[in-house]
Amino acid sequence: MMKNALNIPDPKPISTLNEEPMPHVIVGDEAFGLSENIMRPYGGKNLTVTKKIFNYRLSRARRYIECTFGILSNKWRIFHRPLNVKLDLAQNIIKSCCILHNFVRARDGYRYDDTLTVQGLENIENTNMTRGSQTAQTVRDKYANYFVTDGEVEWQYSKI
Repeated sequence: MMKNALNIPDPKPISTLNEEPMPHVIVGDEAFGLSENIMRPYGGKNLTVTKKIFNYRLSRARRYIECTFGILSNKWRIFHRPLNVKLDLAQNIIKSCCILHNFVRARDGYRYDDTLTVQGLENIENTNMTRGSQTAQTVRDKYANYFVTDGEVEWQYSKI
């Protein structure tokens, strides 16, 4: 990630009202260092409403990702251990499992049992990276502003 080896797409506008390109980002938590492509929550207690909304939206996205992966790994045992394969094969395995999951769900319907005993993503140790560069902080601030302007959803204020 730090060596720009992930082939992350070029920045693109996230709103039709604001044409400024924004970098694609990976959702992280407090264990991750803030960077231009890794977003982590704002720290502290006396946060502005904008920062609280950003933290809520980021943590909500992370919970959905963890739950989704947990459901996928619950159904397909290959995800119970690290995938020690080349990147192309790992991508094909993940895509295949997603396609099979959707097929089974379309054929059999939603099964509540599939969501039980969800094994989410593994926790990683804190990297002790906290602040991030000025560029990374600016990117986070711009996303935070987006969540209370063009990207606002009416129910978010009742969640903070």
